[in-house]
Amino acid sequence: MLRIAYYISDYGFGHATRSSAIIQGLIETLPRVEIVVCNSFAMPFLEQYFLDERVKFRHVSTDLGYFLKEDSLEPDVDRLNREFDSYIEKWDKKVGEEVRFIQNEKVDMIISDIVPTAFEAGKLAGVHSIGISNFTWYTAYEGLISEEKLAPLKKAYDEMDTFLALAGENEPLWGGEKYCFDFFSREINDQEVKRIREMLNPDGEKTLIYFGLGMKITHDDLDQFAFWDDREVLFIVSSNTHIEKENVYRIPPDYLDTHHFIAAADLAISKAGWGSVSEAVIGNTPLLIIDRQSMKEDRNTISFLKERNLCKTISWEELKGLRVEEMFINEIKHQLCGVQKNQLNEIIDKINELVQLHTIANIRRQP
Repeated sequence: MLRIAYYISDYGFGHATRSSAIIQGLIETLPRVEIVVCNSFAMPFLEQYFLDERVKFRHVSTDLGYFLKEDSLEPDVDRLNREFDSYIEKWDKKVGEEVRFIQNEKVDMIISDIVPTAFEAGKLAGVHSIGISNFTWYTAYEGLISEEKLAPLKKAYDEMDTFLALAGENEPLWGGEKYCFDFFSREINDQEVKRIREMLNPDGEKTLIYFGLGMKITHDDLDQFAFWDDREVLFIVSSNTHIEKENVYRIPPDYLDTHHFIAAADLAISKAGWGSVSEAVIGNTPLLIIDRQSMKEDRNTISFLKERNLCKTISWEELKGLRVEEMFINEIKHQLCGVQKNQLNEIIDKINELVQLHTIANIRRQP
């Protein structure tokens, strides 16, 4: 039995949804595998999503993420630095705990999106580690936290054995091998997308707009935005968006395959979170991205999208006064490129190849 420890960042649901696509692919293609999911924030979603007994769950805090200013999408740099100092104080203890877990549970391989302690623990335990992400927390924090303080993260990512780099990444050449992939998402069921469109827009007279800021972001002043008054539009929002309007549909919290709602929309308005962006790209839904230049990860993703004519951008202030008109949406549709290939299967194949290579290597090392 092959045992994989799969570490998932605790910041939001995007890391969890894209990881769920990979985990599903692995249990479908590896005949004898057990995957231990290591996470805390998204664990309720993950436990509902996977009922297969080959997927186990370990409730553990994985990483720090961002801290944002109140009623803003911009980072709270002062708080981030305070929280980071506390996080680093516990670094050695955390790495030691992960080493003991890896050894006690006889883990054969580590996959991390993109928890830094997993790589250092893997190196100390002698277990091959695979990182998969469009960024690392080291590069995400550059410019927000001093280079000196970021040294433990830089060292940890340099101990990553294999990096599966996703669309928009702009990372240093870390210590191990690197393979590059474009966007991927959970598989889209066309019949479910059709059902959603017919449910929300039975007469076909409405424009469907998905509006998503992510599961860790809330804004008390959202209901003051001008676009909610566009009665020809039906807005689709996540379960944590508390907007009470006749033309707003909140996705039920127990509906797990939210990417179908993104695929059903005529337009997606979103921050540049990779999970939502990739689901819109694969679902062929035009993207209007909220431009946050203070976030390096966002800048890289937006740059990648714009180079390929896959999005338009809007500032937060511009968004507040946006009026959605049919001409506006049609303009975006005509300017954007068509269907993009889902690279999920290519990523699964690469992981399976790495599993086979390192399983053979481990057998040869045995006395």
